[in-house]
Amino acid sequence: MEIRELLEQVRRGVVSPEDAEKYIKKQPFEELGYAKLDSHREIRSGFPEVVFCSGKPDEYLTSIYRKLYETNGEVFGTRADERQYGLVREVVPGIEYDTVSHILKSEKKNKEREGKIVLCSAGTADIPVAEEAAQTAEYFGSYVERVYDVGVSGIHRLLANIEVLQEANCVVAVAGMEGALASVVGGLVSRPVIAVPTSIGYGASMNGLSALLTMINSCANGVAVVNIDNGFGAGYIATQINRLAKR
Repeated sequence: MEIRELLEQVRRGVVSPEDAEKYIKKQPFEELGYAKLDSHREIRSGFPEVVFCSGKPDEYLTSIYRKLYETNGEVFGTRADERQYGLVREVVPGIEYDTVSHILKSEKKNKEREGKIVLCSAGTADIPVAEEAAQTAEYFGSYVERVYDVGVSGIHRLLANIEVLQEANCVVAVAGMEGALASVVGGLVSRPVIAVPTSIGYGASMNGLSALLTMINSCANGVAVVNIDNGFGAGYIATQINRLAKR
């Protein structure tokens, strides 16, 4: 529960001041032995804790999902597989799994989404990472418009969407191969551009290192770079920028 929501319930008499005090004084994390769930993260940062699913033992994963869902009424995880989806489905009602982005989430209905983030991908093969970014931003309350398959090998496809790009509070550019998309976008817009290198490409792309180096060395100003395939990080930062723009 958010502090604002808690205070509103106190004001309406739904929650007593004593119970509210107990909630606020509660230890800021829940000790599970194998994990310490950060229940106050949203209070501090504005974002609830998210689960990185890959590599977690089954019992730990299901317990963490159940606890976060009970605490927040929703839960979001990245890098999940279909087997993990089957496990978590047993403990979290209405959990959803997206086979493209590998996101495993249960989300509150009718969530309001504000502002505007534009999510660009250079190629169709980059969409899994792009979708991780897009769905992360949407979960955190941002409106996202997708512009996919607009890489520089057919730059007219990107230019056909220039008005959409220029209306955004932030643009996320996802690209593998040589990663040139971010520099081109950076030269077209007045808003921050978050570049996401992907591991898509042939041998000399070195699993995304080539795209990463291109994006770090961009001649366009206003381009910031996250790690290879880090769609979640891009969606998170884009939401922070979008929230500032809305203020």
